[in-house]
Amino acid sequence: MNNRFLKTIERKPVDCTPIWLMRQAGRYLPEYRQVRQRAGSFLALCKTPELACEVTLQPLRRFPLDAAILFSDILTIPDAMGLGLQFEEGRGPFFTKFIRTQADVANLSAPDPELSLRYVLDAIRLLQRELAGKIPLIGFCGSPWTLAAYMVEGQATPQFPLIQRMLKEDPPLLHQLLAVLAESVTLHLNAQIAAGVQAVMLFDTWGGMLAEKNYNEFSLNYMRQIISGLNRRAQDKKIPVILFTKGASQFIEMMADSGCDVVGLDWEISMQAAKERIGKKVILQGNLDPACLQKSPEAIRLAVADILAGFGKGPGHVFNLGHGITPDVDPEKVRVLVDAVHELSRPYHE
Repeated sequence: MNNRFLKTIERKPVDCTPIWLMRQAGRYLPEYRQVRQRAGSFLALCKTPELACEVTLQPLRRFPLDAAILFSDILTIPDAMGLGLQFEEGRGPFFTKFIRTQADVANLSAPDPELSLRYVLDAIRLLQRELAGKIPLIGFCGSPWTLAAYMVEGQATPQFPLIQRMLKEDPPLLHQLLAVLAESVTLHLNAQIAAGVQAVMLFDTWGGMLAEKNYNEFSLNYMRQIISGLNRRAQDKKIPVILFTKGASQFIEMMADSGCDVVGLDWEISMQAAKERIGKKVILQGNLDPACLQKSPEAIRLAVADILAGFGKGPGHVFNLGHGITPDVDPEKVRVLVDAVHELSRPYHE
């Protein structure tokens, strides 16, 4: 088994720094676009376990990545709650129903993962058969704050003014919504662990828009609850938790104290600064700017070298982007990146 990823999280010696990439299965790959077309829609792709399994495996056939991440979407939980998730070209995801009143929240309940989210778990089971223990599989969910932002607003909008208003004018209602979502995410991640994932990740895409007090109260507080409620052992192995909040370099000390094993970093902070601030408390993941993949192979290698030097010697760093791969990236640039990480990191592990 290629276990660089899991060994690194355990701070065990490895031959080189492991790398996996957010959105490593996606539109930048021509083979993904073919399967997406065959599926007929993004949601059909997510909800057909055989196709979700296939697109999860596609980047692993191209690149010597050190982990697979389940192909799914963070909005599957609110969809399972009956909000009518839709995807539209040029618009992105949106809901046909919104959560804005006490009655709306009162009508919500945590979905049973084995019923309304069974397709996610079936995809994991298929993947475990296909991967056959050769590479770890990461499962994930969106954070309660991020899910709530979409559910209240209906879609992604600048600064999400409606949930910001709910936070100011009716915080008890927002807490009620976040509590239901925290329960839902805990159930779903535990079901993913039971189905066979070897690590889980919380994507807090919109937590960085909050001021420190509000981030702690309305975002991190619920991620702490989720982490403490996870079944952290499966088949006698610890299940690590990765916590990623985009745009939140100012909060990394708080994130490191959440109970997670890995803090994901975006590109707004240098790897050296992050290591100086939180030391060896957690593993660091990141943090190449995805826009770097538009540059020349030489520029990509230089950027990789800079991040590796910023972390320095020894295990404790999982290389990744600071956010997901964009659809306009040339797959050959991803190959350059993966090879550069493996090659240039070896001296740091001697």
